[in-house]
Amino acid sequence: MVFSHAPIIQQHVTGCALASTAWIAGLSYERVLARAEALDIDIKNPTLWSETTEARRLLQSYKVQLSPDEIPFTNWESLPDRALLAVKWHLEKGKPHWHWVVFTRFGNDPIVMDPKKGLKNNIRRDFGRIKPKWFIEIFNP
Repeated sequence: MVFSHAPIIQQHVTGCALASTAWIAGLSYERVLARAEALDIDIKNPTLWSETTEARRLLQSYKVQLSPDEIPFTNWESLPDRALLAVKWHLEKGKPHWHWVVFTRFGNDPIVMDPKKGLKNNIRRDFGRIKPKWFIEIFNP
């Protein structure tokens, strides 16, 4: 598995977890969607952006090793080389919700892959505008 340099755009409202997984695994969104369906992960289920269980299960199905806990974000410099970030964190009816993005460093070049449809550029370097709440470290690829 290798991170792709090309962005992968989410095709569903809750598809940021799938697009992030596709990017991390170097696969197409459609292929990850098929795997999610085979794992009985419902793309219409809002827990894809309010819990970590399904995103973790999907990533682990591709043998991606993750930190067991969510780690509070402190600053960009202290992030590991690869991480799944929870951004746009907010409460809806008392329940946390967020948008998944992927942080990585290509050499010394830190980037965030934001799968949101409609962005002019899904490879982001505008770190002052991105407000992570916490992250899950990715130990491989």
